[in-house]
Amino acid sequence: MKFLNDLQNLDRNNIGGWPQSIKIFFTALVFVLVMFLGWYLYVSDQQDQLQTAAGKEEQLKKEFSEKQAKSVNLEALQQQLDEMQDMLRQLLRQLPSKTEMPELLVDISQTALSAGLETELFQPGPESPKDFYAEKPIQLRMVGTYHQFGTFISGVASLPRVVILTMHDVSLTPKAKDPKSGAATGGQLVLQGTVKTYRYLEEDESAEAKAANAKSASGKAPAKPAKTGGRK
Repeated sequence: MKFLNDLQNLDRNNIGGWPQSIKIFFTALVFVLVMFLGWYLYVSDQQDQLQTAAGKEEQLKKEFSEKQAKSVNLEALQQQLDEMQDMLRQLLRQLPSKTEMPELLVDISQTALSAGLETELFQPGPESPKDFYAEKPIQLRMVGTYHQFGTFISGVASLPRVVILTMHDVSLTPKAKDPKSGAATGGQLVLQGTVKTYRYLEEDESAEAKAANAKSASGKAPAKPAKTGGRK
């Protein structure tokens, strides 16, 4: 009660004459306010920075663990990549070369004749070089039975070189009756459309194809690649 009475009867113009208990109270109050403001203005900001740094530390630890795991397996992965590239090169070299392509087209045409197919159209088009291979479209129209087409496909698969034929806009339909005689077609079918066959690009051709693709992608003329020799 005495403290409250002293607090109510304070003379604001005579701070030095305040009772000792009042002076201690206000001193403690000022100290608490200073500490609170110091914490609010400085310590809390430091705590936010600490939390941010702790989160970044966890992220860096995670990235380190991931990179460490990759580095441990890097040598094995590189070896697997080298083996896959060797396998790819071996498979590519089973495709026909540039010099073998004309003979291959003749073999495909002769295989169709041997199978009993009637070739009404067999017209190879210009090549389209890619990064490591070239595709050559062939417009064709062949007439024959289902079994003759099966014999043709089997014959193409047994050629010395690996021959890949992909169908593009190809249709297989029954042959229409002769409008003059009205004779039946005997189960004959008409295969017409475009197929594509592929050949292996030599090293210099592959370099030129990559340069041309880079030119079309960037719109800038690339430097002409140096000749590196053909396939051995």
